[in-house]
Amino acid sequence: MSARRVDNEEVAALLDEVADLLSQKEEANFFRISSYRRAAQGLRHAALSVEQLYEDSGVEGLQEIYGVGARIASLIEEYLETGRSTLLESLRAEASPEQAFAQLPGIGEVLAHRIADQLSIETFEELEMAVHDERLQQIPGIGEKKTAGIGDALAGRLSRSALRRMRQRLDGRSAASSAEPNVALLLEIDDQYRRKADDDQLRRIAPRRFNPDGEKWLPVMNTQREGWDFTALFSNTRRAHELGKTRDWVVIYFEREDQEGQSTVVTAQRGRLRGRRVIAGREAECQKYYEERSHLDEQRPS
Repeated sequence: MSARRVDNEEVAALLDEVADLLSQKEEANFFRISSYRRAAQGLRHAALSVEQLYEDSGVEGLQEIYGVGARIASLIEEYLETGRSTLLESLRAEASPEQAFAQLPGIGEVLAHRIADQLSIETFEELEMAVHDERLQQIPGIGEKKTAGIGDALAGRLSRSALRRMRQRLDGRSAASSAEPNVALLLEIDDQYRRKADDDQLRRIAPRRFNPDGEKWLPVMNTQREGWDFTALFSNTRRAHELGKTRDWVVIYFEREDQEGQSTVVTAQRGRLRGRRVIAGREAECQKYYEERSHLDEQRPS
């Protein structure tokens, strides 16, 4: 553990800042935000110091604090051991991706702006993806050697869980796992969100990006199903705006205990699923789902 002494208030302030930064995101997951605020409150009222609990019982000891689960305990462990939080750094970076990219070895202000603009990426995780799928080398001024150096620098900044999720996607592994809601549930959430959005039944927020007039146009739905907490909203990415898909692409964030992730649901434009709602990256599962549903419909008496 770091030789610098860390008290409960310092860690609680860190968790509050994480919650504050999460709440500023247009796709804010309010269940997740409240978990950080609850843990910060627990730290402020804890009978023992966070350092003492960690020294005596490790991560398990941290989870004795009210509101601190496995994910937040890991964040606290990282901060106690290193004096930094990769999650907090990543959230700070998202507010100004060019400034964050420019801090990496081998990337100055000019290259940082070029990367963010030409690749339409805004986070360290997206930059790591661009390193591995070789898109980064398409940027003038970035060769193979510089790409490798940027990848090494990023490895120290991204959390282990974020890297694991990213590399699983790059390796082409099946997206279906116990850590994700099933296809039927995600499509149900997508349908419910779009119907409520069309009927103007949802709270609307004013996203900061691509919204110069500050209009409250983006509907947000929070719901709970089968033990999962969901936040659904239309995509407000640059690509969605460029393609005119802001009312078609739906981003669904999900969380359960220490498991979390996101999926994007779109309308398929080609192939056997054309015109159907599908989950990006899980098309094969969607095809099976629709085939099974069609088979059941055929068996029902008319």
